[in-house]
Amino acid sequence: MTATNTEFEISGVNHLALVCSDMARTVEFYTQVLGMPLIKTIEIPDGGGQHFFFDMGGDNHLAFFWFPNAPKAAPGIAAASGIPGKADITSAVGSMNHVAFTIPEDKFDEYRQKLKDKGVRVGYILNHDDSVSGVAREMHPGVFVRSLYFQDPDGILLEFAAYTRELTAADIRHEPKTAADRTVADN
Repeated sequence: MTATNTEFEISGVNHLALVCSDMARTVEFYTQVLGMPLIKTIEIPDGGGQHFFFDMGGDNHLAFFWFPNAPKAAPGIAAASGIPGKADITSAVGSMNHVAFTIPEDKFDEYRQKLKDKGVRVGYILNHDDSVSGVAREMHPGVFVRSLYFQDPDGILLEFAAYTRELTAADIRHEPKTAADRTVADN
């Protein structure tokens, strides 16, 4: 489904900025394991840290901050605590739950094996459909995207997502929930 933004001419994600605990380890993972070229490095003035950018393809970038005084990771609060199908993926309002990278459907199994060969722990293959559970064990015409989840060295939840069909207006059929639908009161 192609929809047009009539308010702003936005052509994609310029960059998503995350925080890492070890920039050298992050550079190694994203360049050597995922093959994303490092395209820009910045030293923040007065010893404030670093900000590095990686090319995800399609004029989209993934960036990382390294702060010398960053608080420790807070899985289950600031980010998902594990891999879907293996752990609870709930995270707090305003958190970054995961980053999904689009991959070609015909490369899905090959890329899963490549990750495993590089020592990356991968989750189950999730064939997302419109069933009650939202996931099918086997491929069928109702599957709209195949997902494979894994984590980077800091536990950031990542996903390889391969659409299996074009999304249409028929895929929009749920009413959005409101703050009143929450089961946990805000503090």
